[in-house]
Amino acid sequence: MDMRNHRRGKPPAGPSIIADYQLQPDVPDEMIDADGNIRPGWSQLMAAFDQLGPEELNARFERADQYLRDAGVFYRKYDGAEGKERAWPLAHVPLLIGEADWSRISAGLVQRAELLETVIADIYGDNSLVQQGLLPPELVARNGEFLRPLVGVKPVSGHYLHFCAFELGRGPDGDWWVLGDRAQAPSGAGFALENRVATTRALSDIYADMNVHRLAGFFRGFRDTLFADAKRDGGRVGILTPGQLNETYFEHAYIARYLGLMLLEGEDLVIEDGKVMVRTVAGLKPVSVLWRRMDASFVDPLELRYDSRIGTPGMVEALRNGSISMINALGTGLLETRALSAFMPRLARKLLGDKLLLPEIATWWCGQAGELRHVIDNFDNLLIGPAFATNLPFDDLRGTALGSSIPEDQKAALLDRIRANGADYVGQEPVRLSTAPVYIDGKLQPRPITLRVYAARTADGWTIMPGGFARVGSTLDTSAIAMQRGGQAADVWVLSSKPVERVSLLPEDGKKLVRNSPGSLPSRAADNLIWLGRYAERCEATVRILRAYNVRLAELSNAELPILSRCAEFLESIDVDVTEGMPQGLLASIDSAVHSAGQIRDRFSPDGWLALNDLQKTAQRFATRVKPGDDATRSMTVLLRKLAGFSGLVHENMYRFAGWRFLELGRRLERAIQMARVVSWLTSKDAPDGSLEMLLEVGDSVMSHRRRYSVSAGTQSSVDLLILDPLNPRAVIFQLTELRSQIEMLPGGIDDGELSPAAKAALQIETELRVADAADMTPERLDKLAAGIGMLSGLVAAAYFV
Repeated sequence: MDMRNHRRGKPPAGPSIIADYQLQPDVPDEMIDADGNIRPGWSQLMAAFDQLGPEELNARFERADQYLRDAGVFYRKYDGAEGKERAWPLAHVPLLIGEADWSRISAGLVQRAELLETVIADIYGDNSLVQQGLLPPELVARNGEFLRPLVGVKPVSGHYLHFCAFELGRGPDGDWWVLGDRAQAPSGAGFALENRVATTRALSDIYADMNVHRLAGFFRGFRDTLFADAKRDGGRVGILTPGQLNETYFEHAYIARYLGLMLLEGEDLVIEDGKVMVRTVAGLKPVSVLWRRMDASFVDPLELRYDSRIGTPGMVEALRNGSISMINALGTGLLETRALSAFMPRLARKLLGDKLLLPEIATWWCGQAGELRHVIDNFDNLLIGPAFATNLPFDDLRGTALGSSIPEDQKAALLDRIRANGADYVGQEPVRLSTAPVYIDGKLQPRPITLRVYAARTADGWTIMPGGFARVGSTLDTSAIAMQRGGQAADVWVLSSKPVERVSLLPEDGKKLVRNSPGSLPSRAADNLIWLGRYAERCEATVRILRAYNVRLAELSNAELPILSRCAEFLESIDVDVTEGMPQGLLASIDSAVHSAGQIRDRFSPDGWLALNDLQKTAQRFATRVKPGDDATRSMTVLLRKLAGFSGLVHENMYRFAGWRFLELGRRLERAIQMARVVSWLTSKDAPDGSLEMLLEVGDSVMSHRRRYSVSAGTQSSVDLLILDPLNPRAVIFQLTELRSQIEMLPGGIDDGELSPAAKAALQIETELRVADAADMTPERLDKLAAGIGMLSGLVAAAYFV
C-alpha cells in the first residue's frame, strides 16, 4: 500500500484491530514501515490480538496491571516537596524490534560505550583531549559533574564504566539515533524486568510463539562479573541506594533481591583503615563492590557535597586506596552533559578511527564563535537549553524551549544572555520521535516513543540487554513522554527468526550444588525488622482491645459504663480514640509497620508485602465509613484476620536467617510488653466488673482458660494463664523463653560460653517468672515486668544497632 494513503489517515491492510490506526504526517511509525507495510512480527502480534478479541484482550491487560499492583511495583512521582508512590504505568502493547535491526543497535551501543569509557578515562587521567583541543576546557572545568577530588584516582577494576543506559529514538530516515547517554546511575533495568513479567503474564501464549530473546542472561553475566570482582579480596557486593524516598527505590530493592546483592544506604557503611565496611549485626564486614544508584556528589560529604545526609564520609579516600570498586566510577555523570553531544562525532573519529554507528542529535555549543552564530541565525528552529544540563531534551523540558515558542520580549533577553555567556547554552535539532501503537479505550493509537537500552561490562566485554524498555507518551506531545508527566513504559521484544535459548539465573544442570552462606545482615535492616515485628504486634493488641470494647458497646449501648470508660482510658494512654470507628492511632501503627517494611524491601517477600499493603488499604477504607459499635466490631475482626495472615506468611515462609530472628524478637518483645500491661490494667483492685472476661478475650485465651482450669480461681487463674503458663503462646513467659532462645542464637549471643548482656537479662527475667506464683504477680510487679522487658529491648539495640 502506498505510504501516502497512511499519511492521510487511510488504514493499512491487515488485521482488523489496526483498521482505525491513524498515522501522523511525516512521522515514522514502529509498526508500519516507510512503504506502508506492517513490519516483521507486528502482523503476527496484531493477528493474535484480533483472535483474542476486545473483551479477552482487556481482561489480559487487566491481569498484567493486577500483577504489578500485587507485586507493589511503583515509582515516586514528585508533585511537591515530597513524592508520592504511583502504580507503575505499563503500556500493554510491547515494542517489537527485529533481530537484524537489533544487531545494528547493539553494535552501535558497544562502540559508544567504548568511546565514553575512553573519554572519561582521559578527563580524569591525562587530560589529553583538552590539551589537543578536542574538548573545550570549559566543558570540564565549569561542569558541576566534574569532581576534582577524583582526578588521578584510577578505578581498581581498571574501568570507569560498567553499566550504562542509552536513550534512542528512530529518526526521520528510519534509522535509530542516540538521544542521550546515562552513565551516572542509570535507572530502569529492574523495571524492564517487571515489564517483561507483567507483559508475559498477559500474553504468555503469544510470547511463546514469537521467539523473543530473554533478559536473564544479561543479568546473569553482569552478576557473575560483580561477584568475580569481589572475590579478589573476599568482600561483599552491594547496591548503594539513596533510600526509600528515591523515585526508583523499588527497582533498587528488586534488583538486589533478584541478583542476591546487599541493599545498602550510606549510613550502613563506614570507612575504617581506608576500607569500606558495612555495619552488620555480626560487626563490621568488608565491602568490595558497590553498584552506585545515587548521584556521585552525594556519596561522600567529606570531600564532595558537604550537605549530603545520605553519603559515607571517607568514601573518596577508600577509592584512592583501591579498596572499593564503584559501579560506575564517581564523576562519570559528566558524560551526560548536553553540550558534550556536540563533540562526540569528532571524538569518535579521533579516538576510534571511525564514525558513530548510531548518529547523534545535532548539537551546537555556543561557547564557539561559529556555533554561536549558527544558533543565533537559526534560533527559531532550534531547541535552546543550558549547556551543562544532564537531563535529556524530551525527558524534562524545564529550562529548554523551541526558539519559535518563546515570547518576543523573553526571546530578546535570552539572545542577549547567549551573546554574553555563550558557553552556558546549546542549540539542538528538535527531536522528532517515531510513534508506536498504544492500546487506549479498545483501540490502537500512535504515541511517541523512546527506547532505553542497557549495556553491561562483563568478562567478555560489553553486552547489550536484548530489550530494555520503551517510554511511551500519554499524548502526541513529546514532552509528555517522561514518567513524571504521565508517560508509560512498554516491554521491548527483540524477535529472533529461530527458537531462542531459555536462559535463567538458576545454575546449569550437572554443576555441583553450592549452598551460599546466609551473609551478614546490615544493622539498619535488623533495626527495621525488629520494629516491623513490634508494630505488627502492637496493631494486633490494639485491634483486640478495640474489638472487645466495641462488642460491649454494641451490646450495652452505654459508653459510660465502668468497663467501657476504663477501656477508653487505657486506649487513650496509647493515643487511640475509641470515639473514632477506625482510630487514627491504630492507622498510625499500621502505617509505621508499612514504613518499616518499605525500608527492607530487598529482604521482604512479595507475598508479605502484599499482605501488609492489603491490611493498610483495608484499614484506610474502613476509616471513612466505620462507626463505633457493631460496625467497628466487624471491621476489627476483618483486620485481625489480615494481621493473622501476615503473621502466618512471615512465620511459615521466611527463611530462618538472622533477619527472621530480629523480626521474631520484635514480635515477642511487643507481645510481652503489651500482655503485661493489659493484665496489670485489668487485674487491679479497682478493675470494674467484666474485666476478667475482657482480659481473656483480649488475650485470645478464652477456650484455653476453660480447658486449663476446671474450677475458676478468679484473677489468679487469668494471671497464671497469661503471665506464667509456658505452654500458652500468649503468655509473657512464653515470649521470654522465645526471646532468650533467639538472642542466644544471634551473633555474639553466647561467646565462649558466656551470655551477652541481652541474653543474661532475658534469662534473668525468664527465671524470675518461672519461680513466681500467680499471687506474686501484682499490678505493680507487672508494670515493673513490662519496664524490664522494655530495658531488654534497649540492650538488644545497644548490641546490634549502635
